[in-house]
Amino acid sequence: MFQTIDVPLLRLCVSTRWSPTIGDPTLWGWLTVAVYGVCALLALCVVIRRRGGSRRAQLFWTVLCLTMVFLAINKQLDLQSGLTAIGRCLAQQQGWYENRRSVQRGVIGALLLAILMVLTAGLYLMRRDLRRNGLALLGLIVVAGYVAFRAVGFHHFDEIITLRVRDVRFNVIFELTGLVMITLNALVLLLRRGPRRR
Repeated sequence: MFQTIDVPLLRLCVSTRWSPTIGDPTLWGWLTVAVYGVCALLALCVVIRRRGGSRRAQLFWTVLCLTMVFLAINKQLDLQSGLTAIGRCLAQQQGWYENRRSVQRGVIGALLLAILMVLTAGLYLMRRDLRRNGLALLGLIVVAGYVAFRAVGFHHFDEIITLRVRDVRFNVIFELTGLVMITLNALVLLLRRGPRRR
């Protein structure tokens, strides 16, 4: 089933399916990029002002800041579509394209398991700081779940996220929900009075 990969042929196949251009030049796309930027800036402020709580919480906000910067860039370069194109080209090149659904299910299962493991580890490591940072952690899980499903390119999920609610696609609502959670948590920490924890 799996054969040697012909890299030049793979590159050619991927380049016909995907190129790093502006992936979502709509108002909602740019708004989402701006919200990622706001999240990154607020997370940086939480780190600088030491509002997250323990050292583990401070590390969480640092990782969150870097993740938001990466996802802001990814939002318009559409890197997950590049990964999907690589997967499809590999499937065609190696002759298992007809069986790609089972591979997609396996990848989705692995991604969900990874998200669950990150959630469990995050809950455990930040158990003393959950009251302060739980909403941001949940928001990160929502955003990570959205990105994971988009990266897999599973057709049934694509049908769901392209549904519209009052002329707004569900994918925008899904992605922005996680970002709003992170933003709200950061604002609460930054606006709260009292001593800063180290």
